[in-house]
Amino acid sequence: MNENIVRMPPGNAPDIQCHHYFDGKWEDQMIYVPQELPLAIYINGRELVTILCSPSKLNFLVVGYLLAEGIIENIEDINILRVCEENSIADIRLKNNDYKLPDKRILTSGCGGGMSLNNGHYQERLVSTLSVAPEKLFILVKQMIKSGKAYRLSGGSHTSALCDTNHIIALGEDIGRHNTLDKIIGECLMRNVSTKDKILITSGRIASEMLRKAVKMEIPMVVSLTSPTQQAIILARELGVTLVGYVRGSHMTVYANEKRLGIIAKNDEQHVSEQIG
Repeated sequence: MNENIVRMPPGNAPDIQCHHYFDGKWEDQMIYVPQELPLAIYINGRELVTILCSPSKLNFLVVGYLLAEGIIENIEDINILRVCEENSIADIRLKNNDYKLPDKRILTSGCGGGMSLNNGHYQERLVSTLSVAPEKLFILVKQMIKSGKAYRLSGGSHTSALCDTNHIIALGEDIGRHNTLDKIIGECLMRNVSTKDKILITSGRIASEMLRKAVKMEIPMVVSLTSPTQQAIILARELGVTLVGYVRGSHMTVYANEKRLGIIAKNDEQHVSEQIG
């Protein structure tokens, strides 16, 4: 693959002057705010979609989006990848010159204005031997928060991390929670890092489309600092994903497939006692 990235010119620091009110007093402040870039993605000369994103790791974002949406199966499917931050354009030339753009697109629930080409196709249930203690999850969540610079500075960006049971493997930061996952997917693909049997931790809400992306990448455990949607919980139970939410301090809530965290459900306890008896 031929790759070319044109960066934004230096000097675009996102510090903004504002007025802060606290305890009956006003004061002037310079604060960090997240940047926003409308990135137009072109496939073989035709516009596929425009994604609102943060101007970082755009090559990973583009490649991850194409893989997650089924446009490519591996990095060898891309002949040329050109990303120009200054003009907000990503130009991809596939080896398949006859690729036809999909007609149907789904507006996702992400705050980054995401667009999905995935129409909820059938996915097989994940089978994984992954097991992790709750205490390990708390440590990994703390590592993600510490590593997510934009999330810590403004609270206006999302951070996601792909982890094994001990360390962060890849980190994605963006104004759009979907984009954070696409950046991780793209980085792993371009660096030949397996996502199978790993843990995805994110600061954002888990909706069904994010869960489907995790399943596509064979990630059996998804952890969020906030709540999942009802559809995400249903899908997690159907597709064999351990879904964890509201991880804060020493608390967490498990919504699906709790055995990977060492939890034995009441019906399983009854089944085991019947076998022993």
